[in-house]
Amino acid sequence: MKMIELAFLAAGGLGGTFLRYGITKSPLLLGALPLNVLIANVVGSFILGIFAVLSQQWNLDEKYTLLMAIGFCGGLTTMSSFALESSNLIDNKQYVLVAVNVLTNVGLSLGAIFCGKSLVSAILGAEFK
Repeated sequence: MKMIELAFLAAGGLGGTFLRYGITKSPLLLGALPLNVLIANVVGSFILGIFAVLSQQWNLDEKYTLLMAIGFCGGLTTMSSFALESSNLIDNKQYVLVAVNVLTNVGLSLGAIFCGKSLVSAILGAEFK
């Protein structure tokens, strides 16, 4: 990896990590269901959907994928925290909330990817391939 690529990856990761920290530092609960990680995952997925279309339409250099997709969105979204929250719900025998947590994180994150892609495609009048 070239030094410029490493710099782009690190800058994106740092930005995403700080944003995730800002989103998750104060617990936000809906009953016993944790929402902070869900919000970070959905926002990161939406941004990634937008970036996927822009990257293709503008034929962006690979270093911007390192910056945004791998660095920023990778630093912002968090599978490990999602897994830990789900595990904690299982430990507390809150099985319905486990199902809700899993379905909302996966479902809304996938939906956010498609929404981001659709929004930018509509704005640019482009078709995402």
